[in-house]
Amino acid sequence: MQVGSETGQAGWQDAEVAAASIPDKRLQRRLRRLLEQLSAAPGKPVPAACGDWAATKAAYRFFDNPRVTEHGVLSGHFAATAARSKASEGPILILQDTTEFIYSRESPGKIGFTKTINAGRYKAGQPNTRTLCGVLMHSSLAVTTSGTPLGLAAVKFWTRSKFKGTAAIKRLVNQTRVPIETKESYRWLENLRQSIALMGSPERCVHVGDRESDIYELFCLAQDLGTRFLVRVQTNRLAEPPTEAAPTDAAHRVFAQLAAVPWSGRHQVAIGGEDHEIAFLQIKFASVKTLPPIGKQKRYAPQTLFYIHALEVDPPSDRDPIDWRLVTNLPVDDLAAAIEKLDWYALRWKIEVFHKVMKSGCRAEDAKLQTAERLVKLLALITVVSWRIFWITMSARAQPLAKPETVLTPAEIETLDRIDAARSRPRIMRRTVATYLLQIAMLGGYLARTRDPPPGNMVVWRGLTKLQDIAFGIAIGSTRRCG
Repeated sequence: MQVGSETGQAGWQDAEVAAASIPDKRLQRRLRRLLEQLSAAPGKPVPAACGDWAATKAAYRFFDNPRVTEHGVLSGHFAATAARSKASEGPILILQDTTEFIYSRESPGKIGFTKTINAGRYKAGQPNTRTLCGVLMHSSLAVTTSGTPLGLAAVKFWTRSKFKGTAAIKRLVNQTRVPIETKESYRWLENLRQSIALMGSPERCVHVGDRESDIYELFCLAQDLGTRFLVRVQTNRLAEPPTEAAPTDAAHRVFAQLAAVPWSGRHQVAIGGEDHEIAFLQIKFASVKTLPPIGKQKRYAPQTLFYIHALEVDPPSDRDPIDWRLVTNLPVDDLAAAIEKLDWYALRWKIEVFHKVMKSGCRAEDAKLQTAERLVKLLALITVVSWRIFWITMSARAQPLAKPETVLTPAEIETLDRIDAARSRPRIMRRTVATYLLQIAMLGGYLARTRDPPPGNMVVWRGLTKLQDIAFGIAIGSTRRCG
């Protein structure tokens, strides 16, 4: 017996599966039921979340059904993300990143491989190189400029039949001359295209990526689709020298032109954990006409892009200094615009936090399914559960005075009210998102001391799990039998 069905929870799950492209009504009901079960027990194995053998067997049949795909499972969530994005104001940041889910299996070939690692040396001295079994996931997370995660706009899962290290490939192939469509990095372009098709407002979207997304083809695709990007630079690309510059070799590189620009000003950012260490950055920016790689100049045209360089002043000795070079096709004409782009890029870490919720909170790497086809469908469901935990946590920070109904279900609010009514000194004095989230976090072990930072995702998912257990107990206690 599960909490959602017994308490009459008007599920948030309905909005996330309403538009799911599942081919059968029975499978649609099973998808709704599985999402309800996994969200009521985040981090627990499938049998524990389902509660009995019949429900567990039904879940396994769902994951094994060839008519069910990971995209079909997530299509309803994608549609809900688009709706939330349209209801929000301002630019939408599409954060892209890749993560790996590592598994240990007796038959790793049924899942695939992610990478090779150096596991030390054998006693005889030979190197011990080990190939890890697992699934890779490339996500595009839509967030507001205040940091509220609206949901996923695109996801790609894949595995490798055999992993080849990039260093070995570079010795054999000039990567700049290989068509992007034949490389794994093509996923960045695929997710960009899928996100734009979903959102329908390319001019509002800003695609944010780390140095792995420094791909000239991505810049050209964004230009063709009428959308924006903000990427951390990895490659010192070819550039067209300014007309007033001397035709030296240095002038033909982006970094040299950016280095010749004077610093425009300073900006301070909060970094670190609870202490919120303040770092001071000096900032410069420049517009540079950037050329495509030599091997691709017949296919792609030059682009005028804006580069921003932020370098930390007097960094502490116990860590590396902040040194960001960013590139964008958004206009950067003054210091305020450069600072705005830096603040947007600083939100990129949120997709890494989202992946951490999947692994540490929902324990996605503890799944016992034996094939990649089954695992990716389970991972798709865990993705939605993890987003909801992240969404509740960040919504309370972005809009603390909003009504609790904006993120919590009536059943969750009612359970928290009943818990509070049973206390000798009630804690809920204001009906706000922040107040109710605090009660959930305290159920998960948050101490709420004066100088404690805001509740994080881990205490929230633990609190939500305990809240579901309490709601289940209340449902049982309210059932009376007459005889």
